Amino acid sequence: MICRPLPLLLSLLTLVQAAGAVEVTVTSGAVTQFRGVGLDQPVDGLIFRGGMTLQSQEDTFGGLSSVTPTGPDQAIAFVTDRGNFVSGQLAYDASDRLLGFIGVQIDPIQNSGGKPLPRQFARDAEGMDTIWRDGMPVAVRVSFENLTRVADFAIADGRPGGAAREIPIPQWLTDLRTNESLEATCIAPSASPIAGSTVLIAESALDAEGNHRGELLGVKDKGPIGYRNSPIVNPTDCAFLPNGDLLILERGVALFSFVMALRRVPAAEVRPGNLMQGELLLSAEGGDIDNMESLMVHQSPGGETRIFIGSDNNFNGWQRSLMLEFALAE
Repeated sequence: MICRPLPLLLSLLTLVQAAGAVEVTVTSGAVTQFRGVGLDQPVDGLIFRGGMTLQSQEDTFGGLSSVTPTGPDQAIAFVTDRGNFVSGQLAYDASDRLLGFIGVQIDPIQNSGGKPLPRQFARDAEGMDTIWRDGMPVAVRVSFENLTRVADFAIADGRPGGAAREIPIPQWLTDLRTNESLEATCIAPSASPIAGSTVLIAESALDAEGNHRGELLGVKDKGPIGYRNSPIVNPTDCAFLPNGDLLILERGVALFSFVMALRRVPAAEVRPGNLMQGELLLSAEGGDIDNMESLMVHQSPGGETRIFIGSDNNFNGWQRSLMLEFALAE
């Protein structure tokens, strides 16, 4: 038997506990107004379906940077600024409105060796989308800032995890070493002309014309792609609609308040070598929003296609984890 000092044993136990999954209780508050309109009212090119704020006593809950479906019955997962997966299930009321986030579990994102990411420089996960096979979610694809890279993680029982499987990306992306590098990551659905390809859009890496640089990763459809730069806001997440059109979420800060915009790019414009522009679907600023960073397209329990937009509170007490849902007006 080897005797160790008690403080060392306690430290080792703490490390083991931190490396594992943590079940978290999350409470919610209803959001029934947006930009002065109530539930089911039109706002710009969308219809407001409600929302919620999320809170937890667990200090590892927060920093929700991107979100994606991970299974049936509204199973979803977020990635966070501190290198965690936050998975659970969206709950809805009898009127098909967001009610809560239940069954929440926080798991550390692992490196390719199956160990938790060793330092904050490697943990800043910002983009994520789901890989589907035969209609089933089998993995998530995650993009990281600072130590810029893309990696896949298997899904088991609706929760992503396990060892990272890194995906090759162009050298110009690898060379980006800031927290404003690879923000938006999404995978084209079967209806898209570039079905199966991954769209990557950088936040602050601009081309010679001042537009955002991007890249398509695919077998046939691959190569550079651009996205029109807009004043104040930068791209922070993306998601495809079922018909192949691409939604791009933008956020920024103006006069000490957050600003956001959501644009829709026709499917035909999402192709190698093209500069995407997009039509404005929604804009907001001030108290109606927060630091809106995550975007997801999914189906509500009632079968309606919903656009889910969430905020990253950066683990700050003065910011919110705000979740909003909209439907298309068409």
